[in-house]
Amino acid sequence: MLDIKQIRENPSFVEKRLQSRGDYDLQPLLTLDQQQRDLEAKRSHLQARSNEIGKLVGQKIKAGSDPQSPEIQSLRQEGNDLKNQIGELEPQEREIKSQLADLLLTLPNLPSESTPLGNSEEDNVEVRRWGDEYIPQNSSEILPHWEIGEHLGILNFERSVKVAQSRFVTLIGLGAALERALIQFMLDRQIAAGYTEVLPPILINTQSLTASGQLPKFAEESFKCAADDLWLSPTAEVPITNLYREEILAVEDLPINHCAYTPCFRREAGSYGRDTRGLIRLHQFNKVELYKLVHPDTSEHEHQKLVAHAEAILQELQLPYRVIELCTGDLGFSATKTYDLEVWLPAANKYREISSCSNCRDFQARRGGIRFKESGKKGTQFVHTLNGSGLAVGRTMAAILENYQQPDKTVRVPEALQPYLRQEVLT
Repeated sequence: MLDIKQIRENPSFVEKRLQSRGDYDLQPLLTLDQQQRDLEAKRSHLQARSNEIGKLVGQKIKAGSDPQSPEIQSLRQEGNDLKNQIGELEPQEREIKSQLADLLLTLPNLPSESTPLGNSEEDNVEVRRWGDEYIPQNSSEILPHWEIGEHLGILNFERSVKVAQSRFVTLIGLGAALERALIQFMLDRQIAAGYTEVLPPILINTQSLTASGQLPKFAEESFKCAADDLWLSPTAEVPITNLYREEILAVEDLPINHCAYTPCFRREAGSYGRDTRGLIRLHQFNKVELYKLVHPDTSEHEHQKLVAHAEAILQELQLPYRVIELCTGDLGFSATKTYDLEVWLPAANKYREISSCSNCRDFQARRGGIRFKESGKKGTQFVHTLNGSGLAVGRTMAAILENYQQPDKTVRVPEALQPYLRQEVLT
């Protein structure tokens, strides 16, 4: 959530930054904010006069005035009139506050000053590439990952439709084992890098989705349980954010670093028929998430560390990838700055996103009321939150099935995974 004080004091700056993301008009919000402040000022003035009358009546009676005298009765009548006026203003003020809060929830985060300007993914900026030497030379002969997976008998999409619907997959035999090996490998590496593993709930309430920025904007992307105020989690970022909702942390506790394996669920309502085959865009998928709550002074440095920790997984698996910095028009709703890691898929002859590493600054913390306090300083500050995939497991499997595919239609197991899978080749 954006700071209403910042919007109020510098609306032109905020609107300019927002318009680098799309078409946003702050005037309705500013109008409501002025109405709310005018009502608050009027109510405060009336309340002050009401308090003054109550105090005056008490003083006069104490000094010997007759409680039934015309003067006292007049003051009491004025006090009652004031209370009635205050009673009429309070619901008006609550309604405008509610409208103002609803409008604030619809505004995305402000892009970082260093985020490249642009309108779409075409304007994203490539930062670096890694692993060109590992790109297969026989790309034209490589089967797409879903074909080699079905050939090996480790992926089954057709039977999954009977169980659920399209865009689900069943992993069989070494496919299931490979998924588990990847999850354990990723968790082990991130725990060694200093993250504390958590296994949070994957059914989450509306308040949690709102605090992390998924609601109200992305309601159509999420699966909701009809009988309860519970949703299937779209990413572990949501429950981890809310583990600390409405808390004041000690500055000594920062940074808090978590990693989490969870299943994730998304409708992919806006995908418009893209990636209907394979593991790239499923309704249910596994992911290992990296998450940080940090001091604002270390926010940018911690962001770079998080990106490096996600990259380290790809490097150890020897999967070629590139790092892309997203432009303002392609940023996620809660992000101020994002680096995407895109892994090479030789059968498609293109890079595809496998991790999105974002700095949200105080946007989620403000929505969720997550603060910290420094000893010797007055008041509290909002933490900064950062998140990134470390990695999307299904997409990692897809990259392995294509990049490690052999001419005889077997798949070599990356050396780093062999101790986990106890297998050198998938046949």
